[in-house]
Amino acid sequence: MTWEGAGRQKQLQMIWPERLLDRPPRPELPEGYELRCYEDTDESQYLQLMARAGFDNWDHDRLERERPSILSDGFFLVVHRATGKAVATAMAQHSPSELHPCGGVLGWVAGDPEHKGKRLGLAVCAAVVSRLVQAGYRRIYLQTDDGRLPAIKSYLKLGFEPFLFCEGMAERWQKVCETLGWPRSPDAGQ
Repeated sequence: MTWEGAGRQKQLQMIWPERLLDRPPRPELPEGYELRCYEDTDESQYLQLMARAGFDNWDHDRLERERPSILSDGFFLVVHRATGKAVATAMAQHSPSELHPCGGVLGWVAGDPEHKGKRLGLAVCAAVVSRLVQAGYRRIYLQTDDGRLPAIKSYLKLGFEPFLFCEGMAERWQKVCETLGWPRSPDAGQ
């Protein structure tokens, strides 16, 4: 897959290490928030959340195109109890590819900037990884962009590792990790 930004370079990828499959992460939320699965009545506020998170191209049709790949009970929302507003989301998706023939993907992670710093992204990501592990996936991955540093830091904290699948990836990951102040061994994810 290629991304339309930064000279059409391939997106970064990360994998969930097989050594952690028997220890999936547990979602943890601060007071005042709840984690639940998406319901059809959530569509309007979900699309608003995606827009607030910077995904301007999300609409009903885009959501419908994603639905067939989403695992049952694998589309998560964090809701702010005081307002009833969806403030974070992620999807557990069946997404085999050439690099990941039996892959499950942590997809479309988004958070409301007004609720930044509360580890809500970590919570929805943990829920997705746990759901994918529960569904029997042994290859769990995600795709991201070099500039999505807060998201990448969350993925690293959760346990994901860089996947070095093509030329130039080691250098890109080195730069990302240096920018984040994150220690990384040169052979991670090979």
